[in-house]
Amino acid sequence: MEYITKKLIGSEVELTVTVKAEEYKKNMEDAAKRLSERAGIKGFRPGKAPYDMVKSQLGEQKILEEALESIIQKNYYDAVTKEKLSAIGMPLVTLEKVAAGNDLVFKAKVALMPTVKLPNLEEIKVKQDDAKVEDKEVDETVDGLRRMQMKEVIKNGISTDKDKVVIDMDMLIDKVPVEGGFAKDHQVYLSEKHYIPGLSEQLIGLKKDEKKEFSLEFPKEHYQKHLAGKMVDFKITVKDVYTLELPPLDEEFAKSLGQKNIADLKELIKKNMEAEAVRKVAQKTEAEILEKIIAKSEFSEIPDLLIKNEKHKMFHELEHDLEHRGLSMEDYLKQLKKTEDEIFQDFTVAADKRIRAALVAKQIALDENIKAEQKDIDEEIKLIKQNYPDNPTVEENIKKPEVLDTIAATIQNRKVMEWLKEKVANKE
Repeated sequence: MEYITKKLIGSEVELTVTVKAEEYKKNMEDAAKRLSERAGIKGFRPGKAPYDMVKSQLGEQKILEEALESIIQKNYYDAVTKEKLSAIGMPLVTLEKVAAGNDLVFKAKVALMPTVKLPNLEEIKVKQDDAKVEDKEVDETVDGLRRMQMKEVIKNGISTDKDKVVIDMDMLIDKVPVEGGFAKDHQVYLSEKHYIPGLSEQLIGLKKDEKKEFSLEFPKEHYQKHLAGKMVDFKITVKDVYTLELPPLDEEFAKSLGQKNIADLKELIKKNMEAEAVRKVAQKTEAEILEKIIAKSEFSEIPDLLIKNEKHKMFHELEHDLEHRGLSMEDYLKQLKKTEDEIFQDFTVAADKRIRAALVAKQIALDENIKAEQKDIDEEIKLIKQNYPDNPTVEENIKKPEVLDTIAATIQNRKVMEWLKEKVANKE
């Protein structure tokens, strides 16, 4: 592997890397094996077809495409290590020459680690909150679980503030129907705050088939901009009134949730709530500590490439989070009435803040000789394998130097935060 280093403006470096065909032969062999596992080569069990057979059926260029990521990762990492560059973040890679059996050439533009001058940490003081859970909070959670099992029973009498009503509703401004202001069979739980302020109160004391007209003034800061600050007229018809019957707080209810009795249920809930409270307090404390250190630190120029990479990372994190919540990015953008580019730009300030926090943590680790020991890395790898059993991709990835570096950095950051909390928390 050969490379040429070119310094760019803004604390960035461009590496032009040339990898000879014989140097990436092993990557090609591994790629051919992966392809044969997925594609299925006639006459051979998955992953057992020889290289030449995979080449003849799929083509060597297809194998190179499969191997490309691993070739680039390895040789980029080697070039950065040999050049002793204090690179940070992901590189921006451009392919120059990609042809099977020939030299592979790519360019990698990478940001260099900015410098940071830390303040006197003895002067940083943060008060850590107590992670307490009151019995009242546990009772509220139990009530919430009961509401999830409540029954709705038709009621013949008038509605109370503990009932549910189903209504047809028309909204008008100056006798003109409001766009989207008609609702049929709209359900309103009278014990809960409604998105239309004051509506629930107007529906108390009504019964089935009763009609009512009234007016409500929407708050000036209401999220429905076309209604904010307006006086809106309502015409409603009550379709049904329901009494909400909660299950008794007894042993049967506890057993329905996998516990022997109510005492055990409350104990489990309190234990889980306390664990969550500890986690939230820790997050709040860590964020406050970093904010105060960042505010008093001096940073060299933060490369644009570094900020751009961090924004890309944040965007992918958002996509992953939406996927877990069952939302598509398209639907999310429609709700916000924004484009992907606008969301991406919205991340600029947060990305800059995350980068500065990472720089602070790294500098503290250097100053205080805080590092990930091999036993820490081995334990982390063990946990990763437990979370992804029998996954050959995970097994393969955790052997890569760059992945091991990421694991070590994660452990180091964790240790830095624990060190900081011991040093500055509860000293405000």
